[in-house]
Amino acid sequence: MKQSLLQQAEVFQDPITLFVPCLVDQFFPEVAISTLKILKFLGYNVIYPSKQTCCGQPAFNAGYREEASKLAQHFLTTFKDAGIIVCPSGSCVGMVRYHYQTLTLPEKYQKIHQALKENIFEFSEFLFQQRVSAAITGSFPYTVNYHHSCHSLRELGLKEEPLSILRNLHDINLIEIPQAQEECCGFGGTFSVSFPALATAMVYQKVRALADTNADFVVANDVSCLMHLEGALHRLQKKIVPLHLATLLTRAMHLD
Repeated sequence: MKQSLLQQAEVFQDPITLFVPCLVDQFFPEVAISTLKILKFLGYNVIYPSKQTCCGQPAFNAGYREEASKLAQHFLTTFKDAGIIVCPSGSCVGMVRYHYQTLTLPEKYQKIHQALKENIFEFSEFLFQQRVSAAITGSFPYTVNYHHSCHSLRELGLKEEPLSILRNLHDINLIEIPQAQEECCGFGGTFSVSFPALATAMVYQKVRALADTNADFVVANDVSCLMHLEGALHRLQKKIVPLHLATLLTRAMHLD
């Protein structure tokens, strides 16, 4: 079964290029390692361009478009020869795929972007489109609530992709309650910095909805959301553990 699934994945050029966002690199490196482990388990040859840096999203969100443009040009230069790019962050994929075209980029970078934007995928999106998610099996005997980050859900249109992967795991109790799953956690990049009181009210509402599900873990595909939720969970003394999907999978599959 695993071999036939992987054979179907050969429609994509090998190797896979891994893009690791800033927050993952600086605060959650285990997420990048878990992503790499899962891709290698599935048989992919993964490369990591050492010159990669920020995609420019923080500068873009803060209104520093010139600085964001410079970072976008560096990103495009670094990844221009990549076949397929996989990233464990929906917000960063959304930045590259949709928002680079709103920046003032020299024509040569616009051309690179036109080709590249079709080949960058969020982690669960890639697994789902490759039809290899069924090859990911394991046991995770806990109650889990999945949090749809705004960029993944509303910008990339990803909803079933991560849920279908979680449903493959044995013994998992996946709670699917729209209020606990789909409401914004309040992070929103610079939103939580510019409007801290509103962001705090939003995350507290989110955490209380999660607590009502009696979940052991809240899982997401954006570490920015997980970081924001973790702070609120700690302050409200809730025992729910935030976890990235890739990290959960490595634990369930005993790849950690």
